Order: sequence, then structure tokens, then C-alpha cells
Amino acid sequence: MAAYSFTRPHYDLENAASYTPIPDQPASASSTPAGHWRSKKLLAGILFSSVFLLSLILLFVNQQSESQTEVNGTNQEKSSTPKPISPAARTALPSRGVSQGVSEKTFRLASGENVTYTWTNAILSWQRTAYHFQPEHNWMNDPNGPLFHKGWYHLFYQYNPDSAVWGNITWGHAVSKDLIHWLYLPFAMVPDHWYDINGVWTGSATSLPDGQIVMLYTGDTYDVVQVQCLAYPANLSDPLLLDWVKYSGNPVLVPPPGIGAKDFRDPTTAWLSPDGDKWRITIGSKVNTTGISLVYETVDFKTYDMLDGYMHAVPGTGMWECVDFYPVSMSEVNGLDTSVSGSGVKHVLKASLDDDKNDYYALGVYDPIENKWIPDDPNLDVGIGLRYDYGKYYASKTFYDQKKQRRILWGWIRETDSEYADILKGWASVQSIPRAVTFDQKTGSNILQWPVSEVEELRSDIVEFDNVKLGPGSLVPLKVDTPSQLDIVASFEIDEDAFEGTVEAEADAGYSCPTSGGAANRGTLGPFGVIILGDKTLSEGTSIYFYVTKGANGKFETHFCADELRSSLAPDVDKVVYGSKVPILHGEKYSLRSLVDHSIVESFAQGGRTVITSRVYPTRAVDGAARVYLFNNATKVSVTASVKLWNMGSADIRTFPLNEL
Repeated sequence: MAAYSFTRPHYDLENAASYTPIPDQPASASSTPAGHWRSKKLLAGILFSSVFLLSLILLFVNQQSESQTEVNGTNQEKSSTPKPISPAARTALPSRGVSQGVSEKTFRLASGENVTYTWTNAILSWQRTAYHFQPEHNWMNDPNGPLFHKGWYHLFYQYNPDSAVWGNITWGHAVSKDLIHWLYLPFAMVPDHWYDINGVWTGSATSLPDGQIVMLYTGDTYDVVQVQCLAYPANLSDPLLLDWVKYSGNPVLVPPPGIGAKDFRDPTTAWLSPDGDKWRITIGSKVNTTGISLVYETVDFKTYDMLDGYMHAVPGTGMWECVDFYPVSMSEVNGLDTSVSGSGVKHVLKASLDDDKNDYYALGVYDPIENKWIPDDPNLDVGIGLRYDYGKYYASKTFYDQKKQRRILWGWIRETDSEYADILKGWASVQSIPRAVTFDQKTGSNILQWPVSEVEELRSDIVEFDNVKLGPGSLVPLKVDTPSQLDIVASFEIDEDAFEGTVEAEADAGYSCPTSGGAANRGTLGPFGVIILGDKTLSEGTSIYFYVTKGANGKFETHFCADELRSSLAPDVDKVVYGSKVPILHGEKYSLRSLVDHSIVESFAQGGRTVITSRVYPTRAVDGAARVYLFNNATKVSVTASVKLWNMGSADIRTFPLNEL
């Protein structure tokens, strides 16, 4: 049995110093700084420009014919065609995020800014997901402070209440009983004080053993400095946690010497110190191009001491955002509270890399006495090794679900169509299906991510295909009723003789998903898998597949890939091949699961060892015109496939009926 340690703190945060109204400027300032007015003028100018551009775009939208035929595949070519957006209206919007010191949040074409697809209202509406969480309107990014309280799961998220582009960042708030069906609540926090006037940025919740809840978040000040702030519920007896109080002494942390004003953000959930009398948090930063995690210690979440050195640092990885740090059990399937430590435990350290917009993690050992985290494999260190997800997935956050004793992972799925399409459809970005995280006891070298079991409640009308023989070059259509909303589970077996006959010269040992050219390129042992959201002629389709190679050392390696190169005929969307290697142990079949939800496909290989999130925007393979296929594009090997497909219902996501309370 693993040995865990956990100690309750000896204080009561709720009965701490009473809250007093916070002035709209630093206490030491006798008048509003000139820089504050400049910031407001700049903000006003940007907002005016955005409103003007939005008005111009809406003018063109309103000129579109209202008699468009619903896209259903067979009549799609007969649908009325809207007028394209004027090139004058497609001037790139200013990127406030980068100037303020956060990641570029929007997909921007590398070239050809004026290239456009004549999006119809029907296709734009089709892109909206049916069972992933997203607001009714406008922009969303990072998940914040997820927690479970008095029967409700709470999700906070970065939100722009004004438009479908990044800016005016506020904390949206929603609650759920099951992590699938959600109710929108009023905003939890808005940018209304000098220390967060430029945005209530990303943060984390800590649930204390005595029932208290503290929320630490990054505020962007009037003069664009990243500081850490404290908030807590006004009424813990309220299961909805409707009202939040910002601590009167905010900010509680400012960038330390040697750290840039724009390089200090995203505090983690706190964990207990070795003696159990203090709490620790880590914050992401960088020194030159070295990504680092700073650690602070506190008793009351109001005053902090920075511990010497860094918990960890990796040269060349750049700014670490949205750092996460938590334990996983090496022997049990349950998740662990963030403060658990001791034998039988590994610690996951994760960072979102600002430089390449991907979430990297590594397994290692945490020494709480020295405050050092050491990776199990230096070649798989944070930022240079494993990723949570090899597709469009970023700024993730975990929390411990004490209701079901599991660790739940949330992630932000960005749009990869043009910013102008986002404005036209009136919303941008969604959250992933929450995933349960466990240690992979079979490999010992990675975590497993798997959709929470509650999503299976949306399943209906299963269709099964057993032992489908796929010879080299095979393509087999699968009949399903709702191809835009599916849960697909598939397994594949390769004839053993194929491995015996493979020689090094045939093996394509340098294979890599991103540079492979996709599923159209054929090899001896791959690719094989499924094509989802394909049309009848496969002019559009997204391939999720395995590709097996044999290296010069005689060992076989398996790659798990998602090919978006033919996912859409629209030219103003990102179309790439994602993927990486996935461990396949002796005796295991090649297995995948894909959650298809209109413009999103989340794919899990080998029980969640490797995960890929695809963001695709078909123009023909929508509604009844969409198809699902099995394929084997290998040149010599035959594959046997078995598939289960469930139609997926829609989640109930709406405004909470507060008037009924």
C-alpha cells in the first residue's frame, strides 16, 4: 500500500480580516498615473476599431440571402452562396495579447491574408459543437479554477463578454452535476481594479481541508504588469458560489527581481509543505530562453516567501504558462489530492509553452525538502518530451474530484479557421471533454488520459462491425445515422506474418506524422485506421490512423496520426498532420477511440497513451452528407478491424434558471 501524508492547516481563512472596498488605483498613488489614462485610451481605440470592423463585417453578412438551402449533402451545391467578405474588411486585427505578454490566441494565416471561403450561415452554424462545453456567444480560452463543491462541478474560464476575439478578459462561470450538461452562471470576476484592469487572467482553486476555498489568479495591471491576486467565495454555504470577493490587499505577489513584468503568471493549485503547516504554489516564468517554475510558500495565502532556486528549469523551452503540478499513484487507479506525497507516487510537471503553443508534461520525483522535481527521463523532460495532446489543445488545468476520487484534466481547444469566420459565427473556441488522468502502470513511462465516464451517457443506437478484413488499399464505408456526433471505438490486428517478412529497407524508419504527407502516403505496415467527416467522394475527410515502422535496430515502432490535409475545402483554415509515437506492448491490438462532435475530433490511442485533438471545418461532409470509412492504405499487409459506433446525443448547456431558486 502506498504511504501518503496529509496534514490540515491551523487557520481559518473565512474568518480572516474583513473585506473592504478596493480603490481603483494603488494605495500609494495620490492621483491616477498618466500611464493608466494612456492604457484606457489605447483600450478605447482598440475597442472602437474592433466595433467598426465588426459592424462592417455584419453589414456584409446581413446582405446574404436569407433563403439559403439547408446543407444536407445532396443539395449542398444548390445552396445559395453569400457574398465574400470585402478585402478591405479583412485587414488583420491587432493582437493585444502578445503586446500584453500572453500567447497569440488566434489562428492567423502565414500568408495570403486575403484568401477566403464564402462561408454560409448553415455551415458556420454546423461547426458549433453539440456536447463540448462552450459559451453561447463570444470568445473563450483557458479553463480556470475547476472544483467540486456541495454537489456541483464548477468551471471558470477566460471569456470576452464583448466579442468573438481575445480581450477584456473576464471569468465566465458554469456549473454541472455530471461534467457534461452545464448551466451558465453570472460572471465570477471582472476586470475592475487597478491590479486586473487589463484582464482577470488564468488561475487555480485550492480546496482546504476545513472546507475553505481560495482562488489565486493572475491580474494584468493598469501598466501591464503581471501580478498574482487572491479571491474567495463570499458565501461558502452557497453551492453555486455566485459571489466572489477580491482580497483587499491585492496583489499578493509581484514579479521578483530578475523576472520580466510580462513573464510571471498562472499560479497553480496549492499543496502542503512537508510539515503540513504551510502551503506551496508554483508559477511559470522564464530567464532568457530557459523555462522555469518558481515556488512560493504561504500560511494564509496573503503573504508569501519565495523558496530558493527553481523547482525545475529546462533550457531552450521559453516561457512556461499554465504550469500544473500534481501526484499520480503508481499502483492505484484512483486520482490523488494535490497534497499527497510519499512512496508509491510520481509527480507530473506540466507547462504550456508560449513559444509553440503546446502542453508538455513529464513524470518525475519531487523532493519537498530540497524543493526540487527531477524527471525520470531527462530525454523526456518538460518541453522536450511528452505532450498531453498532439493536436489543438492548450492551457490545460487539472483538479482533484473528491466526489469520485479522480484527477480531471480540462483543456482549451482553439479555433483554426480565420478570425473573420469567428466573428461571423459570433463565437470562438471550446473546452475539451474532461479527461480522467492516471499513471500507465503497464509502460511506467507515461500517463493515460481517457474521457470521463459520464460522456457515455450520451451514447445511443450502437452499430458494430466485427472482423472486417482490410486488404492492402482497402476502403470500406460504415453506415451510421448521425456521422457528425459519434463515439467510435476501433481495434486493428496485423497478420503476424507481415512482421516476419518486413526488412529494414522497407521500414521507413524516419517516419514522422507531421512530415509524412498524411494517410495518402503508403508503406509496408501502414497507414490503417478510420476516416471521419468524409464526403461521398472523399474530397473531404479526416483520417485517424496507425503507421508501423521498423528501425535499423530491428525494433518496430507505431505512430498514431490525425491527417487534416483533406479535412476541408476552405482555404482559410489550418490543415496539417498531427501525431507522435505510441507504445504498443506485446499482445496488444492497435486501438483507438474518437469522439466526433461536428468541428472537433478528440482521438485516444491505446487507452489514452497518445491523444490528438483535431479542429476541422468540412464544407461538404456535414450533416447527412458526412461519411465514416475504415481504410488500410498499406502496400503489403492485411488488417482485421472491429468497430463499435454510438450515435451521441447533445448536452444540455443553457443559462441557470436563477429566478427559480
